[in-house]
Amino acid sequence: MEGAMKKRFFVYVLAVACVLFLGFTTAFAADAANPVSVDAIKQALGLSVYLQGGYTANLRGSDTNDWRVFDHSGNSFTLDLMELQFLKTAPVGGVGFKVKLSAGETAKFIHSSGLGASDKDLPFDLTEAYVDYVAPVGKGLTLQLGKFATFTGEEVIEASGDYNYSRSFLFNYAIPFTHTGLMASYPVSGAVTANVYVLNGWDNETSNNVGKTYGLSTTVTPSSASSLIFNFLYGPEENNDNHDNRFLFDWVGSLNATSKLTLAANTDYGYEKGSPTNPNLLDEDAKWYGAAFYANYVFTDKVSGTVRAEEFKDPQGFRTGFVQNLKEVTLTAQYALAKNLLLRPEYRHDWSNAATFASNTRKQQDTLELGVMYTW
Repeated sequence: MEGAMKKRFFVYVLAVACVLFLGFTTAFAADAANPVSVDAIKQALGLSVYLQGGYTANLRGSDTNDWRVFDHSGNSFTLDLMELQFLKTAPVGGVGFKVKLSAGETAKFIHSSGLGASDKDLPFDLTEAYVDYVAPVGKGLTLQLGKFATFTGEEVIEASGDYNYSRSFLFNYAIPFTHTGLMASYPVSGAVTANVYVLNGWDNETSNNVGKTYGLSTTVTPSSASSLIFNFLYGPEENNDNHDNRFLFDWVGSLNATSKLTLAANTDYGYEKGSPTNPNLLDEDAKWYGAAFYANYVFTDKVSGTVRAEEFKDPQGFRTGFVQNLKEVTLTAQYALAKNLLLRPEYRHDWSNAATFASNTRKQQDTLELGVMYTW
């Protein structure tokens, strides 16, 4: 395993080196007679760096925060995530790209099947790598090919893009993290954009069967203060099984109720026709569903706060491995300490209708966290 880890790490470093070389060449070729500033190099490369870490205290004394995928370590400092991103936006009739390399605890849990270790011991991940082309058709038809983060859900992998530091149960268990495949996007009108996807599946860099997963995402913006996103996924996801399809409906809505208050909601419903991975479900469709609600209030230009409440139901134990209803309430404050540097203290209470916490001896857990996020 050590040799495989070194090999993959070498591939990632080589990929970064190639992109850096191309970027430096572009920057210097633009005007070789003048010194090139750091900002000019960043712009030429489309480079950004993201760092995220923190400390989590489990108030029940456990060294594991159960059912928390990314902030799973209790009473521990963690380096959650380090990302290098290279981005070029495609103009109409032109080509763009995105490459995102990740390292840290988070990278262990977002590996796609066929890319990286499956036993979650490799703290490196090629999270996104795709090419864009905007065809000069009508208002511009965007075609995207490669590996990219999922289009489903209210939350994203980077905590800086979320309201809270910890992720919801919906993000952890109801939806995928990444996809590999093809996307076509078209702005139907000023208020409606439609995306169509043909994918290898959920978190699959390579196909695990001969079938394909199909997706549809429609974004509706009735006004500048509100948006509605309707997402669908359908296709076979089990190894060597082309018939037992998985379905997901995901809805995200947001409303700027006032200039300072933002309300958001996310609901998911999924099912799969039987499951060879769970003998108890061979004659029964697996289902999972839930909803999360968010209220974010901006107190000043530096201070804001968010309340999140959610419930996730796993009636056959298909997604978590236990028949249970998970619930949580999270209180998160955010303070902009400096430019691009965010601090997030957070209190969270999790509970279940089954004893699935602390080695199956408790029905609840409480945590205090402090997250730090920096973007350059």
